[in-house]
Amino acid sequence: MSTNRRTFIAAALAAGLGGTARAQTPPPATGGALPPGLPQPTETIDLWPDGAPGMPDPPPVETVEERSTEAKLTDRAVLGISRPRMAIFRPRLSNGAGVMITPGGGYHHVVIDKEGYEIGRWLAARGYTVFVLFYRLPGEGWAAGPDVALSDAQRAMRLIRHKAIDYGVDPRRVGAMGFSAGGHVCADLATRFAANVYKAVDEADTLWARPYAAAPIYPVISMDPDIAHAGSRELLIGANAGPDLERAHSPDMNVPDNAPPCFLVHAEDDDVVPVENSVRFQEALRAHGISVEMHLFANGGHGFGLRKAFGKPVAIWPELFANWAHSQGLA
Repeated sequence: MSTNRRTFIAAALAAGLGGTARAQTPPPATGGALPPGLPQPTETIDLWPDGAPGMPDPPPVETVEERSTEAKLTDRAVLGISRPRMAIFRPRLSNGAGVMITPGGGYHHVVIDKEGYEIGRWLAARGYTVFVLFYRLPGEGWAAGPDVALSDAQRAMRLIRHKAIDYGVDPRRVGAMGFSAGGHVCADLATRFAANVYKAVDEADTLWARPYAAAPIYPVISMDPDIAHAGSRELLIGANAGPDLERAHSPDMNVPDNAPPCFLVHAEDDDVVPVENSVRFQEALRAHGISVEMHLFANGGHGFGLRKAFGKPVAIWPELFANWAHSQGLA
């Protein structure tokens, strides 16, 4: 850790790293009992001070579904998100880095536990301040259409940097991680961070939206019908979208020369999002001279996150990410 990072972390601690930020819209919840012993986020950051732009009429109604049949294992998903926001996991001892997580859900919903809070707890235990993003869904009538989730991701990254001192985060070292369709949001942010997809609302929007590093995990990447996840493609750009729209929303087709370094994980037996999505993205990044590390596993299927990876070779992926993040200077 450099002297500058030590100085930054000390300043953040002096400013009250352990304090509680003013809560805004609460995290999505079913209202039911939760398993004991698992920390749940209590802090949130609303993305849009005057409400999300381009609201449909009527507005979506936020609904949280519990899909687990086990009393001590939650598997919640939220849809109808009209107040996009981040839920925050603070570490006991900050390493000065932040990670914004975009969970999956096929652009039909946003997973809360499996690809959100579970990863948030794991990263926070290793010193990261984690921001789980509940982004708006493109099939729910927002004016921004297929750019609505990217709008939230850009805004979220800028807000994290704008509020960095409140959370003990070095604004230069904020990474992004996403899963499945949330991996598409992550990769879209890593490649189109400079795209003008919403009108600035305050001084936070003067800050850079480019993540320091990005980790799309078993991501939806290509809108090419041959390898696209059909459900995500239909909700994002429409089942009958033409080549121009496919290209515009395929991160592998939009890599700039200043994209951040990327970390990719995929299982070759993924029968939901074909592994070719990650392969194409790796090839595109390498073609532009962007540092990329990719790990392919023979077995693992789709959506393994942490809980479904136990006992399999793919279970090592979080440690591989941690080592890579350290090598990139994120941690």
